[in-house]
Amino acid sequence: MALSSENATHRPGAFKQQNKAHKHGRHRSNRSLESLSRGKVSLKSITRKNKHELKRLERKNQIQQLRKLKREEATERKRSLGGSGVPPFLTAIIPLHANEDPAKFLELVKGCDEDAVITESSQGYCHISLPRFKKRYSFVIPKPGDVYATLDAAKVADSTVLLYSLDGGYDDIGDMMLSILFAQGLPSAIHVVQGLEALPQKQRAEARKQVTKALESRFPGEKLRAVDKKEDGLLLLRQIADQKRRLISYRDSRPHMLAESVEFCPHEGQNLVGTLKVSGYIRGKPLSVNSLVHISGHGDFQMTQIDAPDDPHGLVLKSRDTSKSVEMADLTTKILEKADPLKQESLQSENVPDEMDAEQTWPTPEELAEAESAQSGTESRKKVVKKVPKGTSEYQACWILDDESGKEGSESDSENEDEEEGGEGFEPMDRDDDEVSDTDNATIADDTESISIAGGKEGYDNHLDLEEEKASLVRFREERMDQMFPDEIDTPLDQSARKRFARYRGLKSFHSSPWDPKENLPLDYARVFQFENFARTKKRVLSEEKEGAMPGWYVTVHIANVPRNIYDEFQVRGDPLVLFGLLPHEQKMSVLNVAIKRHPGYTNPIKSKERLVFHIGYRRFSACPIFSAHTNGDKHKYDRFLRSDAVSVATMFAPIIFPPASAVVFIEDDDGQHRLVGSGAVLGANPDRVVVKRAVLSGHPFKINRKSAVVRYMFFDRDDIMWFKPVELKTKYGRRGHIKEALGTHGHMKCVFNGQLKSQDTVLMHLYKRMFPKWTYDPEVGKPAPFYEGHDGEECKALSLME
Repeated sequence: MALSSENATHRPGAFKQQNKAHKHGRHRSNRSLESLSRGKVSLKSITRKNKHELKRLERKNQIQQLRKLKREEATERKRSLGGSGVPPFLTAIIPLHANEDPAKFLELVKGCDEDAVITESSQGYCHISLPRFKKRYSFVIPKPGDVYATLDAAKVADSTVLLYSLDGGYDDIGDMMLSILFAQGLPSAIHVVQGLEALPQKQRAEARKQVTKALESRFPGEKLRAVDKKEDGLLLLRQIADQKRRLISYRDSRPHMLAESVEFCPHEGQNLVGTLKVSGYIRGKPLSVNSLVHISGHGDFQMTQIDAPDDPHGLVLKSRDTSKSVEMADLTTKILEKADPLKQESLQSENVPDEMDAEQTWPTPEELAEAESAQSGTESRKKVVKKVPKGTSEYQACWILDDESGKEGSESDSENEDEEEGGEGFEPMDRDDDEVSDTDNATIADDTESISIAGGKEGYDNHLDLEEEKASLVRFREERMDQMFPDEIDTPLDQSARKRFARYRGLKSFHSSPWDPKENLPLDYARVFQFENFARTKKRVLSEEKEGAMPGWYVTVHIANVPRNIYDEFQVRGDPLVLFGLLPHEQKMSVLNVAIKRHPGYTNPIKSKERLVFHIGYRRFSACPIFSAHTNGDKHKYDRFLRSDAVSVATMFAPIIFPPASAVVFIEDDDGQHRLVGSGAVLGANPDRVVVKRAVLSGHPFKINRKSAVVRYMFFDRDDIMWFKPVELKTKYGRRGHIKEALGTHGHMKCVFNGQLKSQDTVLMHLYKRMFPKWTYDPEVGKPAPFYEGHDGEECKALSLME
């Protein structure tokens, strides 16, 4: 036993420490590696679960199952439209040229089949039931050239018919409409041209070639369809039914409806507010009566009940059933669901801030008594002696301030003003951003003059606004200076730098230095909502199973407390009325971040905090956002202008909307027209996004002695130099340094760097402060006039729009 115990050796386990071998410079051969390993297996291969390799028959069976599943999903998507019990194919007819008439095109489609049953809703939408295909179709024609009506119709349409002209395909207004539709999300498109049959036989091929060339510039690989005969109309209807549907995420994840009929029932004794009854087909997701609905362009509302009347535009399978479907003698209504006050979503959009939050508790009686005794003792000990005029009473003397106390009071008042300005976030733009000095105005006045040109057009100057031209010139110069010298600011001569840059701070590194997102927040941030984890909440909300009226049902929605002017405006204009069901929390306000890419057709500079009109998903509103760089990290650089060479992020106060959601941005001209500025997508709702503005102070080396140099023109006061002494210095040639000491009293300072300075180098100091958006959210946006109201001079109007 003793011998056997002595011969026993220790066997190392799998977790034995393996030390690195000496790097002798020679590689190890395969034989040496094999002798070292001696059959050992790595820990990863031991703990890793062996992946089951599928055999040939198993792989074949798996491919067949995936193919079958995809085929069933495609069949289910096809059957979800156009048949019985499902909504009809909703198609929007959009002309892209002033010469095209969509009503004439719809009349041709109506007469393509004698057995077709044609009905119209109270809003004028055409419904075609085609027994030959066992399908039904709905056609909506937004007002030609109307941006808002076109966008609202495209939000709910399953497909769009784009009408091209033989005169070049589309005009400038049509090109702008295509850009807007692409930015919002264009449904499946069918490209149609009319009038080829009226041309001589020899000219048809050339005319079709010209239109196809214009089509290829926007839709590469798409085919052009000529519709001039009844047979062409039947083929068009078949293509609408069989074409592949393009998915639009923000629409397909929410219930939505196009109003087929609208009725207003005022409340008893109050004619300005009432219940709006909207009837139509539910699309997308189920609609619950306890959720909220959004009327595009008007706001969020609650529902009281949902009814289910008979479908007035049902599918007719035989021609003999025509009279039965058209007459609609008895329409019965069934109540589907009534709102439950305990489960209904609230309309509260803002959080009510508690002004006493984070304050100290109320003092106890003992503490109050102690404070009163201390105050009385202090008053008895201290007696202020003032010089006052004769006859002044003790009460009047309390209101007279000494010179020193007056100075102290003025200083404290100015400090309070600065604190209020920084605390609430309603700071005016810096002088380098918004204000224009008198010298700049004088320079502009000297640079511009009115002259008469021989041979010019008479009355050209009558339509020229000189003040607007001067303002545009100032903005162009500011944008050019910001591009040439980004963030560089001259230190003011009439004000100390520590007052001018009191809210700025220095950072060792912009990317890695910490910045608390909850530090010195303005009061408006207490009115918004924030998620603990926005991505997790979005995933949960979008994956929840929804109950209520199912897609495809024809229902009547009772919307409560709707102002009468919404109904009157709808009746006068005749625009499509679109309803969207809101997801949970989407009525609440937060800080919305939207990535924007500038449109190349708009060349004027756009400054931060300038009023813009946003079409985000199903919402449209106006706001004054601040722009920042679209980068990774916890801090993002503030942009004074919307960049044309990169994507910028617009930050503003707005209602929450869960991405993915498209964004279209407009700017309103003086005449009320909206011009396309850019497009993008929603990033999320995050009040913790830190937008940091950078100010760069520049100085010039006066005397250079190896690694030290005397720098001037950065500051003009000795106290300012001592105030900013801890901030690191940088140069345009990559040197780093710091302020060693101040020389004299006129702003010269001795600086030490990590290398030899060049005489042409410039010394820079980077200062940073956080920027906050202003509360400028406005849900009411004025509607622009249509571009195709009259055909006289439309071409000139389109050209002036795109210039």
